Amino acid sequence: MAGQIVLAMVIGYLLGSIPCAYLIGRLVKGVDIRKMGGGNMGAVNTMREIGTLPGFGVLFADMAKGALAVLIARELGLHPYWVFAVGLVAVAGHNWPVWLKFRGGQGLATTMGVLLVFSPIPFAISAAILVVAVIFTSNVRLSAVVGFIFLPPLIWAFGGELSVILYSIALPVFCLLKTMPHFRSAVDRAGDEKKGLIVDRDYTPWQTKKKSD
Repeated sequence: MAGQIVLAMVIGYLLGSIPCAYLIGRLVKGVDIRKMGGGNMGAVNTMREIGTLPGFGVLFADMAKGALAVLIARELGLHPYWVFAVGLVAVAGHNWPVWLKFRGGQGLATTMGVLLVFSPIPFAISAAILVVAVIFTSNVRLSAVVGFIFLPPLIWAFGGELSVILYSIALPVFCLLKTMPHFRSAVDRAGDEKKGLIVDRDYTPWQTKKKSD
């Protein structure tokens, strides 16, 4: 069992470390997404700087990394707590990828992929809430927080286990800690006429940045 645990951890980290946004940036436009826009290696920055379809491609690919890591851990017959650990390691791999000198993204999409496997229906509902929040605010970080807040009570309402409920709190908290520097920057820019703390008046996340920006 120890060998299976180590194998699942390594696979989870390496899956999480696949730099989807970086690869798509290179393939589509020959650019380093980390040097564009906000510098984040994630779906929203890709949408903004590369294009809407590439951005959604990054979103689904990053979610798939987390989901696949958890599914592999389950297939190896690991105890649920070790499966939780593999999901965490996959998110850590995204945030600190070995391939790019440990400079990665914020892990939101990978976290979503992990939680999707554990609670598909509650996750789908919380994801819908997230989408509605994005439509009204254009603020992905705030919308992600809103979606994650709704997830634990939804899991409870659907009869989910306590361990899954606690995990649905702990994993997003781990993920959101990585975003704190970006959140502080948003607070600093809150007085700017183009950037609100709640509503992003500068652009919607699904719009590609204009060349004149």
